[in-house]
Amino acid sequence: MNSELGFMSNPEEDTLPNDECMPYSDDETDDELESPRPGNEPEENRINLETEEMKDSRNKENNWKVKANDRKFYDQPEFQEKKYHCLKKSKYSSNAIKTSKYNVITFLPLNLYEQFKRAANTYFLALLILQGIPQISTLPWYTTLVPLVIVLGITAIKDLVDDVARHRMDNDINNSPCDVLQDGSFMASKWRDIKVGDIIRLHKDDFVPADILLLSSSEPNSLCHVETAALDGETNLKFKMALEDTHNDLKEERAMGNFDALIECEEPNNRLDKFIGTMYWRNASYSLDVDKILLRGCRLRNTEYCHGLVIFAGADTKIMRNCGETKFKRTKIDQLMNYMVYMIFILLILVAAGLAIGNTFWEQQIGNSSWYLYDGKDESPTYRGFIMFWGYIIVLNTMVPISLYVSVEVIRLGQSYFINWDIQMYYAEKDTPAKARTTTLNEQLGQIEYIFSDKTGTLTQNIMTFKKCTINGIAYGEPKNASGQKVDKIEPVDFSWNRNADGNLQFYDHYLIEVIQSGKEPEAQAFFKLLALCHTVMAEKDEEKKKGKIVYQAASPDEGALVTAARNFGYTFLERTQTTITISELGTERTYRVLALLDFNSDRKRMSVIVREPEGNIRLYCKGADTVIYERLHPQSTHKDDTQKTLDIFANETLRTLCLCYKDISTAEYEEWSKKHKAATIATSNRDEALDKVYEEIETNLFLMGATAIEDKLQDGVPETISTLAKADVKIWVLTGDKKETAENIGYACELLSDVKKIYYGEEISELLQSTQKNRRNLRGTSAGASPNTNQILETPSRECALVITGSWLNEILLEKKKKKKRLLKLRFPRTEQEKQEQVEMNQKDEEIKEQRQRDFVEFACQCKAVICCRVTPKQKALVVNLIKKYKKAITLAIGDGANDVNMIKTAHIGVGISGQEGMQAVMSSDYAFGQFRFLQRLLLVHGRWSYIRMCKFLRYFFYKNFSFTLVHFWYAFFCGFSARTAYEDWFITLYNVLYSSLPVLLVGLIDQDVSDKLSHQFPKLYIPGQKDLFFNYKKFFISLAHGILTSLIIFFVPYGAFLRTMGQDGEAPSDYQSLAVTTASALIITVNFQMALDTSYWTFVNAFSIFGSIAIYFGIMFDLHSAGIHVLFPATFTFTGAAPNALRQPYLWLTIILTVGMCLLPVVGVKFLSMTIWPSDSYKVMKNRKRYEAEEAKPKPKTPFQRGVSARRSAYAFSHQRGYADLIASGRSFRKKQAPPETPDSNAANTAHRTDEP
Repeated sequence: MNSELGFMSNPEEDTLPNDECMPYSDDETDDELESPRPGNEPEENRINLETEEMKDSRNKENNWKVKANDRKFYDQPEFQEKKYHCLKKSKYSSNAIKTSKYNVITFLPLNLYEQFKRAANTYFLALLILQGIPQISTLPWYTTLVPLVIVLGITAIKDLVDDVARHRMDNDINNSPCDVLQDGSFMASKWRDIKVGDIIRLHKDDFVPADILLLSSSEPNSLCHVETAALDGETNLKFKMALEDTHNDLKEERAMGNFDALIECEEPNNRLDKFIGTMYWRNASYSLDVDKILLRGCRLRNTEYCHGLVIFAGADTKIMRNCGETKFKRTKIDQLMNYMVYMIFILLILVAAGLAIGNTFWEQQIGNSSWYLYDGKDESPTYRGFIMFWGYIIVLNTMVPISLYVSVEVIRLGQSYFINWDIQMYYAEKDTPAKARTTTLNEQLGQIEYIFSDKTGTLTQNIMTFKKCTINGIAYGEPKNASGQKVDKIEPVDFSWNRNADGNLQFYDHYLIEVIQSGKEPEAQAFFKLLALCHTVMAEKDEEKKKGKIVYQAASPDEGALVTAARNFGYTFLERTQTTITISELGTERTYRVLALLDFNSDRKRMSVIVREPEGNIRLYCKGADTVIYERLHPQSTHKDDTQKTLDIFANETLRTLCLCYKDISTAEYEEWSKKHKAATIATSNRDEALDKVYEEIETNLFLMGATAIEDKLQDGVPETISTLAKADVKIWVLTGDKKETAENIGYACELLSDVKKIYYGEEISELLQSTQKNRRNLRGTSAGASPNTNQILETPSRECALVITGSWLNEILLEKKKKKKRLLKLRFPRTEQEKQEQVEMNQKDEEIKEQRQRDFVEFACQCKAVICCRVTPKQKALVVNLIKKYKKAITLAIGDGANDVNMIKTAHIGVGISGQEGMQAVMSSDYAFGQFRFLQRLLLVHGRWSYIRMCKFLRYFFYKNFSFTLVHFWYAFFCGFSARTAYEDWFITLYNVLYSSLPVLLVGLIDQDVSDKLSHQFPKLYIPGQKDLFFNYKKFFISLAHGILTSLIIFFVPYGAFLRTMGQDGEAPSDYQSLAVTTASALIITVNFQMALDTSYWTFVNAFSIFGSIAIYFGIMFDLHSAGIHVLFPATFTFTGAAPNALRQPYLWLTIILTVGMCLLPVVGVKFLSMTIWPSDSYKVMKNRKRYEAEEAKPKPKTPFQRGVSARRSAYAFSHQRGYADLIASGRSFRKKQAPPETPDSNAANTAHRTDEP
């Protein structure tokens, strides 16, 4: 058995992960995970395995079929799936998307069902039913119905408004226009009506409505440029290309109407970077890959039109598959509040049971022997006690506050509007205000511990800017005048002398312009000539928007920035053909013949071009990372040390550097190399390795020219935001699909890696965790049964360390790659029951090992100052977020701007979308949206912190006032024979939470603030109490409970003692039940409103009006309800006729009310005074000295120069994540046909001077 399972691979045995490769979004395919079969495999297993493989291959071939122009094809039974019992539905989704929850028919039942899933609402519904039973009811039915209807109504209206907004957004998308081929011609249609198999036509700047196979376009060879910003946040264009046969034959509508190809491809999945399929047409088959697929969410750019066949629609598209499951998010306070409500339920039952038992004994001892209490019913004391139990459940129902939930919803709604209205979070450049897309998570913004951020488009603007350079050891880029002297006054260079300049480059070194124009240093001119020649950029003229100016299309924004810089300095790339490149050198056009184009890849980290200059000499130009260029320099190359020092300076400024060099090649040397290159291009095996070897031969003995420095421009305020949030003990992790060097570079630029002494990489972490695992096994072996402490075994990094890990290493470390292997192995070998049991135990053990490994990784990562995960997929982003939620139980926030961030945004407790440049996918899935990363600081430290403090203060006070109100009935029960009689008038019970005490606490929940927004920014540590749940927890709840019990004791017993054996001033006794009810109610209203005044930190006219206005409303309504006039109209409902006027004209009772209020509030004032004096909180200290702090903040601060620390790492240049346009250029398929230049012997070599698939 062990031998059969022994070939299952271990992490140590696998090949090391590749930092440059991004793992697939899903688990690897079966073929990629295929393991060699053991030699001793039983014959029975072999036969069964072959049978399974035959089924798998058959299923794999027939997974997804698409027939062009044939909608009836999908009605076949084989494409139908069972949904509900006998109901069947096509497995092909329509192209309409649906994010709304309700429609006209389902709104009322579904909404009521969702609301009654709340325990409190269900409880009050049951209470309402109990109140309809005359034997039990001790309160009128309207005392419960009115608050319940208000609560359900307000919540339903809020849900309706939210869902209407979702319907509108869905309709905007689903009703977008598109041309669909119908009956042989293109007709205007809507996205929602597109079906799988339809042929659609897209125009320039259109969004792609579904995942489509590119058939043809207006460009040469059906080339098609798309912008994938909505998918991955990258604004640089990517190209797609149709099959040659479809390009040649599918240009007219009639030909497309007759197109009847059958596509067989993979099932819908979330792999953005992979597609496998085959097209069968005209008795021929054609291989399809991702380069021929346009994904939904992409935008057509620089292509007049294109045609495509719909492969996946709607929910089956890759962008929708990457959206992840929409999860219902609840705040930590919500969960805590629910547990507290359950505790109150239990307390209510216990109190009601105790009072029912008291009633039973009272009936036995007093009730049965008191003839004047006989009610004509011969019921046993036990039965009467049972009835009183339910009676007290009704009387004490306000202990569970029904208005709590609706009050919380109103407060959250108001806080959401404050976020929407915040002018300081408005991004004017894109006209983008902040938007709270949910109203249920505001207070959780004040408890964030971990932030997971995307890089491209979130931290950066994805705009590369040429900042500095070094030529012949001389650095350029600092502010200088034309004579080379440094100046204090910064003035940008005027590029108006160059008619080809784009006018967007901000450069402040006037001396470099003087050097170039004067020709003092030919090396400076050669430097920019290299930038204009050595690239794979495509040029075209935009006649519409740019008035004939040249527009560049680059495979990466870095390369585009360098070519644009050369253009501004007078060396303009004009056009290229398959074998030539034309540039303007200070106004003079020169054409160079391209002999070879040696493209970039992740191993080479450089690219080169070999050209024949107009003078006839051959020269190689090369640019690349300094680590690979310096290894290939000629021993006599000059200025190496000076350039290296300048590179270190650029690196300390977090600029992305790139070395430039050249080499003159003799004709004989080139011809000899060209033969080797041609042989490598036609090699049938290991072609890439052969080409790299040939490239190595020619890229030697280079002469250094200098280096460029590019700034990956951060969004405004990113470093300051990260620094401030770090002071608030918020940990920021960057999760990006970018390369390791790029991500690490940005980590330094945004000060995430500042002051870091050591960076741990994937291999080090893997070795460390494997060592930890071995130590744990050894420790378990030596200590019998004892579970070792992880912290004692795992090496804990210091806070000065950081972690940088790639997606491949992340899979390796977290053991995520092994899941599918095990499933396949289980499929291969049918086993006995014992073997199956052993396999189950082995799987459980593997899961335990995997869980422990993940826990160790999380513990290690959380000890680091910063964590950067690069080359990660959308699925891995969500995995990292989920690990922190699972093992740290921390509140998480994810922020991103593209569709690849949607899964992460949905997984985190709070998702934030950056709106504006990168499409709306992230925003549509987010809880909050705004235009810039820097607004996150205000969202958390101001709105989040205020919302959390307000909600906590609201809940503490709300529980207090309800306990104070309800428990008076409990004390009164001991003096009314436990008869479930209320201590107040019925209408007072009905209106207490609705009118008399609701407004002050609502306003505190909406506008109260302990410190101003400026001081919240100035003192980020004020945010920390929210992370630790210090303002509302079980301790605070029990304090509110004890406070409420004490207040209810005073509210009842002080008036009771005052009424005992007393006589009114006019000889009338004020000690009747109704006078006692009026006195206790009046004392209660004044007490709870003044208690709210003591808890208010931020006083406005509205607060004062609400507190004194609530007291005035109480007295006004009470006198009206106790008037004779209303009693005449409704004698059975209003029975306290004249009670208030009679009781409150007695000065004795006013003194009683004042004494009661004073006894309730004086201890509170004393405790507050002691706490502020002896144990002042941080916020109180800040508030006490706020004028001094605000004056300090107003003073201008001297600017401190940026220092990254002592790290000597090189800031690396980042090429495109994929290979450039070299293959396309060498093949000539991207160029429109025109007259070829005269044939030379070199042209044939040029045609084969680059790896190409063209025969």
